[in-house]
Amino acid sequence: MSLFQSAAALVNRGVSPLLRAPGVGSVLGRNMVELSYVGRKSGRPISLVVSYRRRGDDLLVGVAAPDQKSWWRNFYPDGGPIGVRLDGRDRTGYATARRGQRGTSVTIALDPLAGG
Repeated sequence: MSLFQSAAALVNRGVSPLLRAPGVGSVLGRNMVELSYVGRKSGRPISLVVSYRRRGDDLLVGVAAPDQKSWWRNFYPDGGPIGVRLDGRDRTGYATARRGQRGTSVTIALDPLAGG
């Protein structure tokens, strides 16, 4: 694990509980979300905190320094299932990563909420 990956893991361990905390979680949740998925190669469950923005019914996650990160590759190029802790609720969706001249990003199409 690189120094960058170690620092990211430390931040995730600190921010993840804050996203679930009353008051603080709703403020942080305006632009941060916890993602959960199963590693494509390892088969292990993985959770991480990322910043996002909404685009219609989808979430868009920009991947800064993509060559130093591997998580987004689980969804490149064909996509895969993902869990999202959003607005205090656990949601499911389908994530697809794209690389291009405008950068690397992951688009998450959220499954509709059950019961409306």
